[in-house]
Amino acid sequence: MEGILFPRAVPEGREGLTEYRARGGYEALAKAIKGTPEDIVKIVSEAGLRGRGGAGFPTGKKWQLTREATETPRYLVLNGGEDEPGSKKDRVLLENLPHLVIEGTILSACAIGATQAYLYINAEYDDAIKSITDALTEAKAAAYWGEKVLGSDFSLDIEIFPAPHNYVAGEDTAALEVIEGRKPQPRQKPPFPVTVGLFGKPTSVNNVETLANVAPIVLKGAEWYRRFGTAESPGTMIFSLNDDVNRPGVYELPFGTPLRYLIEECGGGLKSGKPLKAIMPAAPSSAFLPPDKIDTPLDHNSMREAGSALGCGVVKLISEGTCIVEEVLRIADFFTAESCGKCPACRMETSTLSMLMKKVQAGQGGQPILEQFGKILAFNKGKGFCNLIAMPGPPIESALNLFPADFEAHLSTGKCPVN
Repeated sequence: MEGILFPRAVPEGREGLTEYRARGGYEALAKAIKGTPEDIVKIVSEAGLRGRGGAGFPTGKKWQLTREATETPRYLVLNGGEDEPGSKKDRVLLENLPHLVIEGTILSACAIGATQAYLYINAEYDDAIKSITDALTEAKAAAYWGEKVLGSDFSLDIEIFPAPHNYVAGEDTAALEVIEGRKPQPRQKPPFPVTVGLFGKPTSVNNVETLANVAPIVLKGAEWYRRFGTAESPGTMIFSLNDDVNRPGVYELPFGTPLRYLIEECGGGLKSGKPLKAIMPAAPSSAFLPPDKIDTPLDHNSMREAGSALGCGVVKLISEGTCIVEEVLRIADFFTAESCGKCPACRMETSTLSMLMKKVQAGQGGQPILEQFGKILAFNKGKGFCNLIAMPGPPIESALNLFPADFEAHLSTGKCPVN
């Protein structure tokens, strides 16, 4: 299937400036700099680009809100914190296609009227940081950023900022806290970053993959971009497959591609060779889907109708012979460990969910204990500064609904039903 971001099926090392320009690199910037910032916002809005950080918020709308804020200066933050377990998309883009990311960053900063951009990148991504650093040097020498970009009145400074290696540090407002020199803890919202963001000024925080889409859109147009994907989810998305398939890696596919195609044609099917038991389209925070949902199209609306979500595109597959209780316990423990502890409701909820799941695993509490999960999740809904408080809910509740036999086996025997 045709892609937008990758110039080849599988990335094969860093693409330098000469190679990038040979396929049209920085032509979008040269085109945009002759127009107005509003032109960039308009074409990205018409293209229907949605954020790839998990929420799927319309990018053009976010930029417009930032532009409309009266305070100055404005800031652009590229969020490459990427600490979702199994996610590889941002790292692959930064390592292999740094100029695509940089051009998108420059165009985005121009669109919102920012003169300062921060590239917030996972501190453990040594190769990615080196790749983007080298590309920034090449791009500045060519006058693509810095003072008077390509001889225009637009100037932009770009700085790389290392992101701490923990899950919540990738949350948009936690990233702002880190850049300001504080702990990676989310802020209460509202106000939102588009009006009160970095240093209290209007800020657009965008995922790496989101900004990688910008240059192709500006260069080729909204109509071209909408040839890919669906009406509600235009374009393509990068999906991460891990060791549960025969061909793990990242795959760029148009929105609307059947989930089966990703699993079987791209991933080569389950490595275990066993039948499929469950699918997590956005591990670890999405609802489980049963095997009969394998033909669900990979787009936001279809996934929502199926009862799950796309998130950041980390697709986890679970084969028969795997106990769902054990899987959910690992998820509960993960969110307990990754909660920053700033919000008492989140701190207590995640630890309580993990504790209850351990009791289920040990066969304690009987059927009444299962009723406690829904009550806790409902009571704390919307009470945290970030969405982590809600993330254990979909996997836990869907597991209880789809795989009651696994829970009943644990509660009646205290042992895993597959052992």
